[in-house]
Amino acid sequence: MKKILALIMAMIMVLSLAACGGEKAPVEEAPVEEAPVEEAPVEEAPAEEEAAPADFKVGAIYINSKNDTAGYTFAHHNGIVTAMEELGMDVESQLVIVDEVPEDKEQVLAAIDTLVGEGANIIFGISFGYIDAMEEAAAEYTDVIFSHATGYKSNETNFNNYFGRAYQARYLAGVAAGLKSLEVGNNNVGYVAAHTTDYAETASGINGFALGVQAVNPDAKVYVKNLGTWADEVNEKAYAEELINSFGCGVVSQHCDSAQPQIAAQNAGVFGCGYNSDMTPDAPQAHLTAAIWNWNVYYGTAIQAAMSCGEASNFVATMGSPAYYGGLAENFVDVSPLSENCAANTDVAIEAVREIIVSGEWDVFSGVKLQIAADGTVTTVEAALVDNAGNEIVAAGGASVEDGVITGTMNYLVAGVEEV
Repeated sequence: MKKILALIMAMIMVLSLAACGGEKAPVEEAPVEEAPVEEAPVEEAPAEEEAAPADFKVGAIYINSKNDTAGYTFAHHNGIVTAMEELGMDVESQLVIVDEVPEDKEQVLAAIDTLVGEGANIIFGISFGYIDAMEEAAAEYTDVIFSHATGYKSNETNFNNYFGRAYQARYLAGVAAGLKSLEVGNNNVGYVAAHTTDYAETASGINGFALGVQAVNPDAKVYVKNLGTWADEVNEKAYAEELINSFGCGVVSQHCDSAQPQIAAQNAGVFGCGYNSDMTPDAPQAHLTAAIWNWNVYYGTAIQAAMSCGEASNFVATMGSPAYYGGLAENFVDVSPLSENCAANTDVAIEAVREIIVSGEWDVFSGVKLQIAADGTVTTVEAALVDNAGNEIVAAGGASVEDGVITGTMNYLVAGVEEV
């Protein structure tokens, strides 16, 4: 009976198709089995999403060479390239760079003109001294987005700034340095600084590192040499050598662009903590770890916002704020993989501190200090945050200083730090 009904139904379908003519033949393919026609839009959507960015260009202004293999510019360039690749963009055709641009307003404006002429939709300026040129250009080129690293200026439309809680990563590096200082029996730690108290960025980095060292080795003293510039490879090495030879430093850290301080440490048979990128390849016998930036975290966020915001004037609103400020919790800052030069239990201590910071329970510049034992165990104690002139910054048990201080008005060095 079922077979007879099936035959009758088949005959009815054939007759109905013949009556409707050839135009309706596709109707037979449209039923449920061809419902994957719904898949067509799904397959086409990615193609449209990938095609849309093909006209989108990213511009970048670098203070050093785009071909650097370590340091500040290298870290930014790697971050931009990584972010673009993660977004499916073609770096060769969609990234335009003007590199080796000094912090001179006219030269920065000329670089911006070049990038605008190349069709850049968003322009990243990675050096602090680009700030005034970026501000001026954002007012002139209102259909272009401007995003400035480490600065503080912005507008409400097409110009923002971005930085992060580097002091948190520096604290972790300080823990590694402190444990090594105990292991080698040397309480003197050196620090080659681009600047000191003239910029909150550099002061907070020095302070974060020093507090990390002191959490492990309260008898440690941090000696700081001020370069007075962001990049000077000759003096970066010479200052590290002076810290080692004149002040007996057994570990040398840095806030400067190249790996020269780490190379100097290796040449002298001591140890070091780098910055911006993993400098173990540059000084394999000396390097412990480096405070690093995962710049792709920001660059991916900013490029996506720039591509989705419609008009450049909507960029800041799309980002949600004129200032981006991420930290360990956002994986924006971190330390590089620990080398085999590190003291025992460095990994245990760093992971314990990272967990406390990421949880939001504690931050570096508060009236609560960490005490880290040689086995990596972490305990807390209420203790005032004091500068090296004896002034109380935060009372014992007090909350961490506000972000505005860390990014703008931290013009002091903490107790135990000496500028030489």
